[in-house]
Amino acid sequence: MSTVFTKIINGEIPSYKVAENEKFYAFLDISPLAEGHTLVVPKAEIDYIFDIPEGDYKELFAFAQKIALSIHKNFPCKKVGMAVIGLEVPHAHIHLVPINEVNGIDFSRPKLKLSEERFKEIAQIISSNL
Repeated sequence: MSTVFTKIINGEIPSYKVAENEKFYAFLDISPLAEGHTLVVPKAEIDYIFDIPEGDYKELFAFAQKIALSIHKNFPCKKVGMAVIGLEVPHAHIHLVPINEVNGIDFSRPKLKLSEERFKEIAQIISSNL
């Protein structure tokens, strides 16, 4: 059975894609903590991030770094926080969240409600600045 992220990668579920290569896929979180909140996932269905083979693990973080730098450049924030929780979806993923305070990456905080047009704008901003 495919995970929700595999269905997104395969185009079975729509997403606001930010970047993609042969191994990884990045897209906007549809319940973001801040504008620019992006998920970065390996295309391989691996549940636990520390089970990713070492070479792919390093490549995943290098891929995420480029996206984080674009987010930082284009959205008002002190830093781009990173979280790997991995309990809600059985597919390894990294959250990249623009933050201005320590609790900026607290997932119990209220999520933003953005229009489809704004999601598309945000994805385009990040993507075009990679």
